[in-house]
Amino acid sequence: MTDAATNSIEKRITVGNGPAAREIAVIHRLPTRPNAPTLVWLGGYRSDMTGTKALELDKLAAELGIGALRFDYSGHGASGGAFQDGTISRWLEEALAVLDDSKAESVLLVGSSMGGWVALRLVQELRQRASGPNVLGMVLVAPAPDFTAELVEPHLTAEQRQSLAERGYFEEHSEYSPEPNIFTRALLEDGRNNIVLTGIIETGCPVHILQGMQDPDVPYPHALKLVEFLPADDVVLTLIRDGDHRLSRPQDLEKLKAAAAALIIA
Repeated sequence: MTDAATNSIEKRITVGNGPAAREIAVIHRLPTRPNAPTLVWLGGYRSDMTGTKALELDKLAAELGIGALRFDYSGHGASGGAFQDGTISRWLEEALAVLDDSKAESVLLVGSSMGGWVALRLVQELRQRASGPNVLGMVLVAPAPDFTAELVEPHLTAEQRQSLAERGYFEEHSEYSPEPNIFTRALLEDGRNNIVLTGIIETGCPVHILQGMQDPDVPYPHALKLVEFLPADDVVLTLIRDGDHRLSRPQDLEKLKAAAAALIIA
């Protein structure tokens, strides 16, 4: 369905086969100027494509005449599938499918929190395939690469380990939702297969990282560690002294839009 007023197409694509098939909800803003790139939003764990940052970036795309691609991972927002079935590999597969379906020739990847991890894996997969869109740059907001192995597993309590062993998951209080976060054994095990902080990450494009220094979920030293694994890229790290994990205040959103616009216009 195309909305003429917004120049956006809302659609659903099927990813996977048989019991693994799931419907992924996508909103694709078409560019209004020729050969314009497409901004691709990669959301975080339990977030969706209607969040503040995603909508602000969609508005930015409209102002610049570029494309914008938003979607919900399976088990998130308007997409099908069960959240408990989600893994990094599964959500990465969906990101690749959405990107392929868009036919975009050049993209700017914007990944928030877990979406930063998905963005890094996505660029690795695209480089390995040697096909697909040209990645002009990446903006990573409070990026959480390897968060399952780096930020979750080392801090598991005896009770959480027991729950994983007996039930296959454990629950944790969420500061952002009345519903608890659910971490499954499958998510943790699959996370180890998608680790990126083990050697040089070659993105082949400029990277701008925005990180709050008051972030309780992804402490800022994690962003500093990520920079160490990007020695071949042009990397800018912006530390926001009073910034939290969401970075959704007006001043944070301005920094985000400025970072994205700079990479698009460069």
